[in-house]
Amino acid sequence: MTNMRDAAMNSKAWPFEEARALLKRYEKAPPEKGYVLFETGYGPSGLPHIGTFGEVLRTTMIRRAFEVISDIPTRLICFSDDMDGMRKVPGNVPNQERLAEDLQRPLTSVYDPFEEFESFGHHNNAMLRRFLDTFGFEYEFYSATEFYKSGQFDEVLKRAVERYDDIMKVMLKSLREERQQTYSCFLPIHPETGRVLYVPMKKVDAETYTITFDDPEGREWTLPVTGGNVKLQWKPDFGARWAALDVDFEMYGKDHSTNTPIYDRICEILGGRKPNHFTYELFLDDKGEKISKSKGNGLSIDEWLSYASTESLSYFMYQKPKTAKRMHFDVIPRAMDEYHQQLRAYPDQTDEQKVANPVFHIHGHNVPASDMVVSFSMLLNLASVASAEDKETLWGFIRRYAPEATPETHPGLDAAAGYAVRYFNDFVKPAKVYRLPTDLERQALVELRDALKDWGGPMDAEELQGLVFAVGREKFDPLRDWFKALYEVLLGASQGPRFGGFIALYGVQETVQLIDRALDGDFA
Repeated sequence: MTNMRDAAMNSKAWPFEEARALLKRYEKAPPEKGYVLFETGYGPSGLPHIGTFGEVLRTTMIRRAFEVISDIPTRLICFSDDMDGMRKVPGNVPNQERLAEDLQRPLTSVYDPFEEFESFGHHNNAMLRRFLDTFGFEYEFYSATEFYKSGQFDEVLKRAVERYDDIMKVMLKSLREERQQTYSCFLPIHPETGRVLYVPMKKVDAETYTITFDDPEGREWTLPVTGGNVKLQWKPDFGARWAALDVDFEMYGKDHSTNTPIYDRICEILGGRKPNHFTYELFLDDKGEKISKSKGNGLSIDEWLSYASTESLSYFMYQKPKTAKRMHFDVIPRAMDEYHQQLRAYPDQTDEQKVANPVFHIHGHNVPASDMVVSFSMLLNLASVASAEDKETLWGFIRRYAPEATPETHPGLDAAAGYAVRYFNDFVKPAKVYRLPTDLERQALVELRDALKDWGGPMDAEELQGLVFAVGREKFDPLRDWFKALYEVLLGASQGPRFGGFIALYGVQETVQLIDRALDGDFA
């Protein structure tokens, strides 16, 4: 462990860089509260999406890295901003007309369009917790509604009344002139309609801790800021929450980055110490547009998990968090294969290499062994040539290739075979485009077929790759044109696995028959 800690203190892996910066926060004295607090926020205006998962996962990776380099206890809070008013009806939920009746009400007072929970906010919070629990995250869940109504936020709200002018000075500088006229950091909840009101304050009273305002009908109201009668606008709310909870670390998307100085300053005005932050780049859909909860574009967690393992998704999230990432179905096979490559490398690595390996940040000290004796991309190609409708078809080939493997002894491989069949049928099959070989390619294919017919060597991927290589080397320059031809003519794809490995898995005689069918024009 000591060696691992030494390696971690020098590691360039981004979770360790962030963890070391956080440790510096307490180099003079440990935290008075007795622990370091990590927080992630969630706006439950729509179903949780994959970006929400990524935020909790990456925060967990930094928390885990911190626990390697420090003995200070840690906590992780997932905070739901469920007291926000619903500004628009999400496009991807049922009962939209009924939902529209509750516009501007706090999300925990909005009708649940799925009619399963007491409110839309409660529904989305439950979905978030289900997602997070699926992945085994250790976290504590906080609801803004409970936080405001229970009195946990009262002291900070009173301080916000006392320092109202200072907060407003920060906020007004960031607003356009017409917005400045009506802006207040306090949003009252209307006592009759229950709607969140965006109205200017007539009076903010530091003696009684009340606010006075006119509602949209012109009636004057005075409400205490405590007890859930009032909430803060979202930017002041960010900083106020940091001050109230004494948050040490929070990460958020690049779209928040310009507000960081505002969040920090309000935290300080309210008597807190600004936390360390980390800004990550946004996730994009297949068209390069930002993934949005209300639009429901991009991949959902459930969609990813239909085609690949949870760990492959974690691996994808680990990679380059400061680079914008396109999240579409076509990123899944590579994530699956690279994750298992890293698993296989891990046991033989030095401590320095281990703490830089993504699988350490996914699993901590309990990195499992990979049981993928066949790669995911190879399973996809096998599903393709076998026109597999179920994973048992693939196991017929796998058993011959790796006799020691069974679904019971290799559960990861078994699950991957199921994913591969589903992925092939949904994405590969509809996009397959075969072509006929050129005269030169036909000559090479005939030569390869004849060499395979006479093959007396072992079913060894490397030796078979050498044979494929030898056939193409005399005829193709660059050689990759030969492999591209094999994929396009035999598999209906523009790229594929190492072809020798494919032959070893699919079978020599089966590959001979595959070539004959392609030469006869059965596919194109």
